Amino acid sequence: MKLTERPLDKSNLQKPMTVQGIEKLDNGVKLNLGQQDAYIRLLSSDMSKVSILNKGDKEFNSVSIAKTKWDNPNFQIKEDNKKILLVSDSLTIDIQKSPFAIKYLDKSGNVINEDGDQGVGYENGKPYIFKKTDKNEAFYGFGQKMDGLNHRGQDIRVYNRENDQTPTSQYTFSSFPFFIGLKGDKAYGMFFDNTYRSYYNMAKESDDYYYFWADGGKLTYYFINGPEIKDVVDRYTDLTGKMQMPPEWAMGFHQSAWGYHQKDVEQVAKTYREKNIPIDGVMLDIEWMDDYKDFMWGSKFPDPDGMHKRLHDSGFHSTAIIDPAIRVPDPGQPEYFYYTDGTKKDLWVKNPDGTDYLGKVWPWGVPSKSVFPNFLQQKTRDWWAQQHSTMFDRGVDGIWNDMNEPANFSTKDYWTLPLDTVFETDEGVKMTHEEAHNIYAHTEAQATDEAFNTLKPNTRPFILTRASFAGSQRYATATWTGDNWSRWEFLRASIFQDMNVGLAGFPMVGNDIGGFAKNPYIGAVPTPELFARWVEVGAFYPFSRDHYNNDGKSPMETDANHSLAWQRQEPWQFGKEVEDISRKYINMRYELMPYLYNAFQRAHEEASPIMQPLVYQFQEDAKTHNIQDQFLFGDSLMMAPIVNEGATSRDVYLPAGVKWVDYWSGEEFDGGQTIKKEADLATLPIYVKKDSIIPRREVQQHTGEKPLTNLTLDTYLENEAMYSFYEDDASTEDYTKGEFNVTKFEVEKKRNKITFKQKQEVKNYKDSKIEQYTLKLNNVEKPSKIQAGRNKYQEVGSLADTQGKTNTFFYNANTKVLYVSIPADEKKEVQIR
Repeated sequence: MKLTERPLDKSNLQKPMTVQGIEKLDNGVKLNLGQQDAYIRLLSSDMSKVSILNKGDKEFNSVSIAKTKWDNPNFQIKEDNKKILLVSDSLTIDIQKSPFAIKYLDKSGNVINEDGDQGVGYENGKPYIFKKTDKNEAFYGFGQKMDGLNHRGQDIRVYNRENDQTPTSQYTFSSFPFFIGLKGDKAYGMFFDNTYRSYYNMAKESDDYYYFWADGGKLTYYFINGPEIKDVVDRYTDLTGKMQMPPEWAMGFHQSAWGYHQKDVEQVAKTYREKNIPIDGVMLDIEWMDDYKDFMWGSKFPDPDGMHKRLHDSGFHSTAIIDPAIRVPDPGQPEYFYYTDGTKKDLWVKNPDGTDYLGKVWPWGVPSKSVFPNFLQQKTRDWWAQQHSTMFDRGVDGIWNDMNEPANFSTKDYWTLPLDTVFETDEGVKMTHEEAHNIYAHTEAQATDEAFNTLKPNTRPFILTRASFAGSQRYATATWTGDNWSRWEFLRASIFQDMNVGLAGFPMVGNDIGGFAKNPYIGAVPTPELFARWVEVGAFYPFSRDHYNNDGKSPMETDANHSLAWQRQEPWQFGKEVEDISRKYINMRYELMPYLYNAFQRAHEEASPIMQPLVYQFQEDAKTHNIQDQFLFGDSLMMAPIVNEGATSRDVYLPAGVKWVDYWSGEEFDGGQTIKKEADLATLPIYVKKDSIIPRREVQQHTGEKPLTNLTLDTYLENEAMYSFYEDDASTEDYTKGEFNVTKFEVEKKRNKITFKQKQEVKNYKDSKIEQYTLKLNNVEKPSKIQAGRNKYQEVGSLADTQGKTNTFFYNANTKVLYVSIPADEKKEVQIR
């Protein structure tokens, strides 16, 4: 079977259906539509599930669904001759009987979303849904799409495959059949729970409607009422799962290249430390394997035990790549245990005739074959998980799942398995690759997560995946956007790609800083300017990694032989200016680690994106709806990167409703205006939302290098600023047992007085090392006195004099910044007059 697109034949749509009978359910209704039945269920007061099935078919949940049991919400069923109403506290589902159609209304009676005149149903086996829209409705989500932030007017394809070489590829490595509609300033979500390739015409054909369909499968979708975008993302991930808390080291900076041998890894790690550029992770690409055989160490890494000891001793963690394909030994080659054992246990994907399917992944240029594990079966996932012992036992800390679309070099069908290859589930159901393709990486991530649970119990997993599906965020820790190119277009695209992945419920996302792929003949090279601008942005990707293509060769060897086809891409390879710029912004990431760690905790708890589009926080401001080259890093810092070659200034939009502060100059601006910002090569324009507290610490060369004893509370005060600071051990699963602290800080301005107070809301983590808070107040006048109760604070002559010495303060008259050193156990309100 060829991978050919299956357009929707609009001349062959199903004839309009009529409700011929109604059966009341505990959480909704079952409707007789003649040849089909409709199940319309309220999972909560603001989320519904709609299934339209052929008679006798069971309702469907894909592997993306994490939660299938819901407490029935309070609702009423009302019926007359024309319609059926399901009415909850916040949502009304208005079901028209003839022709059958669904309309969603909010509690005020406003229409949120409704079926289009073309209706819903099946066209030649393809499930489809038409929806009405208006000219101002915007659409976000779908994962790492290359065509912008707002998808209105676009054709979208949801199918895992490698990007094209241009930033306009319709297909990407991730598949999220989920999007957010923003109608006026009210948001809703739509999740099409279908694992086949699906298609979305987002009002491209007409301003009056949009529609989506799939190559096959059942018609099942979920509707989520906001009205806030953050509510939609939170509820969607209640359904598909929240991310696990990553280990703190994974939040640091990472370095990688396709080509590193052991000597390169150790040289690069040593150089980072010598140059005082903070970093936590090094990554081992496919060269670590013995002739590309999974789970076997090869000659290019002759001493993995010694290497990992040296890495760990200097504060590094390693992440090693794994491909899902298992090599079949060529004639004359020795037995490969993992192939032999997996074959004996019958773990591989099958041809239609029941034989093992033989494809090909690595290496290039030889006729070697590969088999592919059937991760839909628990026995395969259990077996796969156990094999990771050969990596963990040698010191590997994280796992990098690559080539898991799955890629296959034996076919021209977008380099994947033939669509008629067969997967069998634990229940004995046979599923073709056409249905299983998009969830292959998801089930591999599930098996990898199991590897951590069984082999490294109570250790937080770090799993980086190339491909993903809705719900993969609950197994894989991080994703990246695959093999991008060293071109300005890909730097620009990285911003809206990552924001859309975050809106699709997968917060830890990044891009290869500087670009992975190069071709000097088409101008795809990481110039010093491009790398500098990219590392400025990349230092604030949720997953931050410099990764490049050296065509599988050792950079040290190619350097020595002067035969390096491409260009090395560690920060110091571009000269001192770019090295200093890299250090400056990576330092800033590590200074902001308490802020970033808390952003990850909110991502775990609420699915709040770490890299947020402006519309996420400011959907009431219509001017934010299409801005895709600025982003919020966490809740309070707005980045406005320079992403055009040769540019040294840009226009920056400041969202309405708050005041903004230029991070570098301290200049204050009202929101709701566009300003021009000059920005030389070393400057990333950054703005801080007023009434924000940003927790910081001193720079470390790696996370965990020094205990956090002094927490700086960088405060930009207008009236009142609050922050709930979360702390745990940053490495184990103990936080899931309640072992964490939450401290609420509040800073308030009252006439001529500023007050600071703290409240310990949760105190179950006993190993906190915090001894003092440095309250940093920006743009304030010098105080006449500071005291807590009767305890007066002493003025000192420098910031350094406040460190380790509480009940002191220092005022910098040049910058108008006040630093107050407060004991961590201060119970009284601190008053600054």
